[in-house]
Amino acid sequence: MKRLLKGGRVVDPANGVDGAADVLIDGDRIGQVGRDLPVSLADGGAVMTLPAGFVICPGLIDMHVHLREPGHEHKETVATGTLSAVTGGFTAVACMPNTHPVNDNAGVTRLILQKAADAQLARVYPIGAVSRGQKGEQLADIAELREAGCVAVSDDGYPVSTALLARRALEYTSMFQMPMIEHCEDLSLKGDGCAHEGAKASELGLKGIPGVAESITAARDILLAEMTGGHVHIAHMSAWTTLEAVRQGKSRGVKVTCEVAPHHFTLTDDLLGAPIPYDSNVKMNPPLREVRDRDAMIEGIRDGSVDVIATDHAPHHYDEKNVEFDRAPFGIVGLETAVPIVFDRLAREVVPDGKRSVPTESRRLQIESAARAASGRMSTGARDGGHGDPCGAPNRGRAARRRSAGRGPRDHC
Repeated sequence: MKRLLKGGRVVDPANGVDGAADVLIDGDRIGQVGRDLPVSLADGGAVMTLPAGFVICPGLIDMHVHLREPGHEHKETVATGTLSAVTGGFTAVACMPNTHPVNDNAGVTRLILQKAADAQLARVYPIGAVSRGQKGEQLADIAELREAGCVAVSDDGYPVSTALLARRALEYTSMFQMPMIEHCEDLSLKGDGCAHEGAKASELGLKGIPGVAESITAARDILLAEMTGGHVHIAHMSAWTTLEAVRQGKSRGVKVTCEVAPHHFTLTDDLLGAPIPYDSNVKMNPPLREVRDRDAMIEGIRDGSVDVIATDHAPHHYDEKNVEFDRAPFGIVGLETAVPIVFDRLAREVVPDGKRSVPTESRRLQIESAARAASGRMSTGARDGGHGDPCGAPNRGRAARRRSAGRGPRDHC
């Protein structure tokens, strides 16, 4: 069946395209892209005239999500998670290994890939564990994970426990051209903290997590990547001191990349107290930080120090989040809200000088990095694409009704 989309703005960073054009879709592939395509090309199929401002772009890639399956299906499944992904404009996701059992062996990796194939929605790229059971003791069989389909390794949810284990992981992953994705957190500094260590947490009586708890581990792993020649990717960066460590590493030629989640460049810890005091839906790890940290993340995106925008989509059951703040689990959803947040809050508002535009932010949401998936193209014969209002309300239709996760950052923007 053919469909003709008319009147959209085609944004295709991979091919250097940004302008008004029509798109002919033939079955599950792009048939033709061009200006003023004749209606006859639809061959009796649907012809859709898009509202002004709608963007047609390649499908986006989210390299940091938690699909929760196996083991935590009450929070999310591969099917509901990938439904959320395509609802939000993502045609590929890379999922973290903190499932139950942990994705530290080929059997779990193959299960995830099979569940994704059964769902027939977004492509799923599994990320394997650095250590067996994510216990930080023994290195997982990285070669086995790679052969089974893992594209990176991480102990996300926890930091790689020791410098020696991080060194070995970087040495092994470099053999397979895989990155090690690090959840940067010094557990001795974090303690039982549940919010950013600052004036707002003190005012509310919440135990704090300082920004340096993140940057200390980041600095350690950047130095280890420099020593081993491995590739370290800093996940969900939130502190200005971490960004400085990344910049210094890049200036020395270290293989270091980093990502920022939408909530860390749009929100601050002021939300701990208002509009809903102690709202567990603003509890995530790393926590929302101060204005200086948020502004640093924006500047990192502006100057290119930040490589990727990733959601850190981390759903929980409603009942799990509907408890006291310090008892609630860390994590919020993000797949269905990321695109409007990025294009509305970042491309139009946060960066008003025009240095960053829709093509740039689209590209950042497509960065291959850990997934090593070629960014989508709007070329003839290509498969992945999406369209919608980049600054409109998030689409929470079928996905929202089929999943049990709570609110996300868009609710506070």
